[in-house]
Amino acid sequence: MVDLNAFPRRSYTDGPTPLEHLPRLSAELGGPQIWVKRDDQLGLTQGGNKTRKLEFLIADALERGADCLITVGGVQSNHCRLTLSAARREGLDCHLIVEEDLGPDGSPLGPAGANPPEFTGNFLLFDLLGADSVEVLGNGADLLGEAEKLAETLKAEGKNPYVIPVGGSNPIGALGYVDCAHEMLAQFAEAGLESESTSIVTPSGSAGMQAGLIVGLHAAGSDVPVIGINVSRSRADQEPKITGLVDSTAEILELPPVPRDRTEGLGDYVGTGYALPTEGMVEAVRLFARTEGILLDPVYTGKAAAGLVGLVRGGRFGPDDTVVFIHSGGVPGLYARTQAFA
Repeated sequence: MVDLNAFPRRSYTDGPTPLEHLPRLSAELGGPQIWVKRDDQLGLTQGGNKTRKLEFLIADALERGADCLITVGGVQSNHCRLTLSAARREGLDCHLIVEEDLGPDGSPLGPAGANPPEFTGNFLLFDLLGADSVEVLGNGADLLGEAEKLAETLKAEGKNPYVIPVGGSNPIGALGYVDCAHEMLAQFAEAGLESESTSIVTPSGSAGMQAGLIVGLHAAGSDVPVIGINVSRSRADQEPKITGLVDSTAEILELPPVPRDRTEGLGDYVGTGYALPTEGMVEAVRLFARTEGILLDPVYTGKAAAGLVGLVRGGRFGPDDTVVFIHSGGVPGLYARTQAFA
């Protein structure tokens, strides 16, 4: 196991998140036994996987004397919501720079995603949590470049800003999921899950969660595969992004290189683009809700669940296998994209 005590860390969640068996979903699909890791129940406002990353990122910001945070993402960004929530918890200012979604025809959808002009979902929460500023830019804008410009402006005003990248996905943020890998292995042992027949399926976007899990499992000597279901890119574009973050995370932990074959990011379930609905996503969201009473979001977990369903139906997992699905949260975004389910 990796010792993470050398890295400063905040704590926003009381204990491990649950690992739950989903017997009705498993029976419905007639394939493997399906479990879910409930990282939607992590701490901070409405939870989600970014909370684990922020425990390390915020601690790093505080150690550097930061008095304000700047981060970026989509207009319905779960990461922006949780970064803002952490800032409120720590008494820091927080500035958000977000880009508009695009509709299926390529036109901007505006701040509320699929339901303009109302403030819905995460965008509503930006307001309720009192973001110090929210700048909405056109789709495809250089968000990180704008964040660096804002940081220079704030420095000139005497502030000490700390910039967090999209999704909190850098080596420091990925440490949250190195730690989660250890947490999950302990839960697997307690639940009696055999490592040789167990696979993890996870959304793969900015890749910090998947990269951290890959590094953490490898460091622990575990061969449990982590299968990413891409939510925004093809396999050819996503896998180098994952491996780059795997390598840099292993490097700061002074670990030997992780084999390339540990990285798998499937691009078959993206559809027409990031945050744009697919029939498979709609079916998967309804399936989880109807069989287990679990809500997914349409951008990340919905598409990842569509990938899980597709892999089961395609025969990748059989009755003797176990699949653990990572619920990365994001449910507030469901309420901003209700038209996908109409």
